[in-house]
Amino acid sequence: MDEPIKDQMKALLLTKYGSPTALKVQEIAKPSPKRNEVLIKIHATAVNDYDWSMIRGKPYLYRLMFGILKPKKLIPGMELSGTIEALGPNVTSFKIGDAVYGDISEYGFGTFAEYICINEQAVILKPAEMSFEEAVSIPHAAMLAVQGLRDVGKITQGQKVLINGAGGGVGTFGLQIAKLHDAEVTGVDTGDKLKMMKDIGFDHIIDYQKEDFTKNGVHYDLILDAKTNRSPFAYARSLSPNGTYVTVGGKIGRLLQVLIWNLWISKFKHKKVRLVALKANKGLSYISDLFREGKIKCIIDGPYTLEESAKAIQYFGEGKHQGKVVISIQ
Repeated sequence: MDEPIKDQMKALLLTKYGSPTALKVQEIAKPSPKRNEVLIKIHATAVNDYDWSMIRGKPYLYRLMFGILKPKKLIPGMELSGTIEALGPNVTSFKIGDAVYGDISEYGFGTFAEYICINEQAVILKPAEMSFEEAVSIPHAAMLAVQGLRDVGKITQGQKVLINGAGGGVGTFGLQIAKLHDAEVTGVDTGDKLKMMKDIGFDHIIDYQKEDFTKNGVHYDLILDAKTNRSPFAYARSLSPNGTYVTVGGKIGRLLQVLIWNLWISKFKHKKVRLVALKANKGLSYISDLFREGKIKCIIDGPYTLEESAKAIQYFGEGKHQGKVVISIQ
């Protein structure tokens, strides 16, 4: 006898700004796909800075996007891996049963749930060699690393590279991409992440609580920054002549300083200071190929359950995670 079609789903609901630990998993209506949408049964999602900011409503500037007084989006989450369960009438890229993954942020949010309807362009086919947990750890962090190091940073063979915020998702993927170019890589982070960073192959490790890399007199050809917690002039001081600093995220005030001062630093210091404007999923097929070839591995913290996701987001926000925080929703 066939099972009845489920018309309800579990989701982590965001009804007001505040602490992630106050969020609850609740039952809501399961969505149906519109003309260009696919219905995806979500097997895994992951935690990102956008989730941390969206849930707290901080920095306040983000409320222009998320909602001034209360969140416009009821469900956080921007990465998923899962299986296509239904197709809108205009969908041509997929068939029912296809395994997919991707960063959906250009089309919406809502991956902390059992199901989502999203534009078919938001996801790509998942390689069979990847688990759903591995797949979901890749789209956002790995694309920031690829676009930061390769597309904007123009990494070349044998460069001396530093990654700030090296123990998270961007840093762990960034290390592996840099090593494909035979780079000598220094990682900056703190706490329990330092041992993990040593284990996965960083050549040099700096504990930022004990040493400020912008003041130690060491120079780098390329800096990839996932934290951006210093002025662009401090970072420029750590660059070799004609070196490049690339930020992929961090404090809004510092990011604005990069935008304001990058031309001045380029002209008078002969060093490049750049900001990555992420293009969602651009380069995802490149990473898929590297994964198939065994050249990229996923460093996963978890997986946690959907019921544990509120605590996992808080844990992420405290900066204690190693690699990518993954939530399993199977």
